[in-house]
Amino acid sequence: MKIPEIIVVETVHKPGSLAKVLQVIAEGGLIIEHLTAVRREQGKTQWEITLEMDEAADPGLYERINQLPTAEFIGKSDRVFNRHRGGKIRTVASIPINTPQVLRDIYTPGVARVCLAIQQDPEKAHDFTAIDNTVAIITNGTAILGLGNIGPLAGLPVMEGKAALFADLVGITGVPILLDAREPDRVVETIMAIEKSFGAIQLEDIAAPECFEIELRLRKLLRKPVLHDDQHGTAVVALAAVTNATRRAGRNLHDCTVGQIGLGAAGTGIVRLLRATGVKRVLGTDRYPDAIERLRALGGEGCSLEALMAQSDVVIATTGVKGLIRPEWVRPGQVILALSNPDPEIDPLIAIERGASFAGDGKAINNVLAFPGLFKGALEARVHTFTDSMLVAAAEAIAARADEGELVPDPLDKGVHEAVTAAVKAAALASSGGMQ
Repeated sequence: MKIPEIIVVETVHKPGSLAKVLQVIAEGGLIIEHLTAVRREQGKTQWEITLEMDEAADPGLYERINQLPTAEFIGKSDRVFNRHRGGKIRTVASIPINTPQVLRDIYTPGVARVCLAIQQDPEKAHDFTAIDNTVAIITNGTAILGLGNIGPLAGLPVMEGKAALFADLVGITGVPILLDAREPDRVVETIMAIEKSFGAIQLEDIAAPECFEIELRLRKLLRKPVLHDDQHGTAVVALAAVTNATRRAGRNLHDCTVGQIGLGAAGTGIVRLLRATGVKRVLGTDRYPDAIERLRALGGEGCSLEALMAQSDVVIATTGVKGLIRPEWVRPGQVILALSNPDPEIDPLIAIERGASFAGDGKAINNVLAFPGLFKGALEARVHTFTDSMLVAAAEAIAARADEGELVPDPLDKGVHEAVTAAVKAAALASSGGMQ
């Protein structure tokens, strides 16, 4: 597995010094993700170079840099850790608390009036608390990113990251909740005991097959939106990407044969949404028989990996297996989305070289494009559940914001999230009669 490593290198300020360092890195078979000049003084420049490195990376890289007459390996940067120091989120007051009267109004004794009003009419909680702007981000740590079952505490930085994105992109308060439980009964029981604090529930990084049962039960029990982001957020962005890819290739997605490699949470969610939108033929492959049964229940066909590659016009992979798709399997004109992070099933550049019309990976085609607006739109509409029409509306809004030549838009463009929010809210109100 490749994890970003940030090395610090100092070069003499003269032509070719940095180029020689980059050449050493290239000869080591490493990809540079980012390059930043940190400071320049006394004729020398210090650089932070972000590399994609894995366990097999050559440990002699640093010594070869030191052997250059105009460069020196200084060490490794703590930039990523520094950005996490103290956590990435905090709770702040929504109004200034700057006079004794404000204090008495928002706390005791004034708050008692609001408490009693909500006791008499629970719907007033929507108007006089933060429920309609608060999402629980819940994990049990069994499927964290591409890292697997590393436990809930180790997954907390991911949950904080989700909360930070909610706050920055759509102004929602996300609250990380860590559950030390894997059994669906315990997970559901715990969430049911705390759900009243939140307007919606985002399930995150919960392993299959338990994630399917947990989400299904919560959706039946709760009168508020519940979404397993690994399934449906990923599905929304994948649908947006393949919509643009097939449209630009002059094809109708519904008439394409779509192949889904990997039928865990993300893969199953993608198949389900593709079928719901009218895609007639979906092939799928997975090493687990129960995953193939889920595929068939959704109207898909199980097959081997080689057969899937040979027959599919669109290929989507969510396996977590680096290099699973062999370059020689790529057929001219195919659309290939290798969405596993941090290592895709095939490098998009290699897929394009082998004749794919469009290719992408999970760094660009990422559910950060979907989940902020999905939850914001659902909360604003005050609906009790997510529907397929809301998911499709989100996908269409994402696809419409992509620049020519891109499958999906920039996830930091807040206009994208505003568009998704508006589309989801409109679809929610149209299909569910949500309250204004």
